[in-house]
Amino acid sequence: MRILSGIQPSGVLHIGNYFGMMRQSIALQNEGETFYFIANYHALTSLRDPKALQENSRRVALDFLACGFDPNRGALFMQTDVPQVTELAWILSTVAPMGLLERAHSYKDKLARGLPATVGLFSYPILMSADILIYDSDLVPVGKDQKQHIEITRDLAVKINETYGQVFKLPEPRIQAATEVVPGIDGQKMSKSYGNNIDIFGDEKEIRKRVMSIVTDSTPVEAPKDPDKSTIVQLYSLFASKDEIADLRERFKKGGTGYGDFKKQLFEKLWEYFAPMRRRREELRRDQSYIDGVLAKGANQANAVADQVMTRVRKTIGLA
Repeated sequence: MRILSGIQPSGVLHIGNYFGMMRQSIALQNEGETFYFIANYHALTSLRDPKALQENSRRVALDFLACGFDPNRGALFMQTDVPQVTELAWILSTVAPMGLLERAHSYKDKLARGLPATVGLFSYPILMSADILIYDSDLVPVGKDQKQHIEITRDLAVKINETYGQVFKLPEPRIQAATEVVPGIDGQKMSKSYGNNIDIFGDEKEIRKRVMSIVTDSTPVEAPKDPDKSTIVQLYSLFASKDEIADLRERFKKGGTGYGDFKKQLFEKLWEYFAPMRRRREELRRDQSYIDGVLAKGANQANAVADQVMTRVRKTIGLA
């Protein structure tokens, strides 16, 4: 089974990225052959700083390795190191109905957030479909809000198959429920663009400051507090054991402890959780040639498969 996933290098990775995509993706290395790409083509729809794009792309690779990705059990590579994907995107665009793209939730959401209505943003799902289909992917782990992209991918694959004969296999989504439970410091879904993020490998002082800035209500110290409505409890539950979570919830209900103390407890648990990854990251950061080797190896693996798929595609549609 081949598993495909990608992550945009749009900024420094935060704990929402980790629990929403990275942790599950790394765990999936136990289930099959993994192809994970750093989506620097996709990032061009929102990031127009060349230096930042290069630095972010490199940082994503470093962070993935620090968090446990094993390059001996899968491929990690830059999207741009497989240029055939843009050729396939064009081919898919020739059968893509306008209405299908106009119904894409992500396009509407990004316009609502102020991004300009570019052709690249509108056709984003086509490139994503090419990313998936060019590796004969079997499984694509996504959050519930990304499921539509897999549906679009399957629709385009069916269009090609109906037009030219059997060309593509149809990938299956695996919905990652955890992506729905990573709130930012304001209680909304954690996102760099919202400014409510807590970075994975940030400076200790800055991370502490962010945690202590979590928005709470005005319930007095001595009064009971509702754990079911608390961002602190939601975030703490990502890092703590069942017994630790139960204890925290009981202390919320009992009263007598202020939000400031709960935030300090959350920070300590968060900082402890990522400590081994910080140490591994520092080791990797000092060995840039290792990262280069991992990305080169991953690109070779990805290109080997992409070449086979594109040979099949070109032959079937008459471009050979």
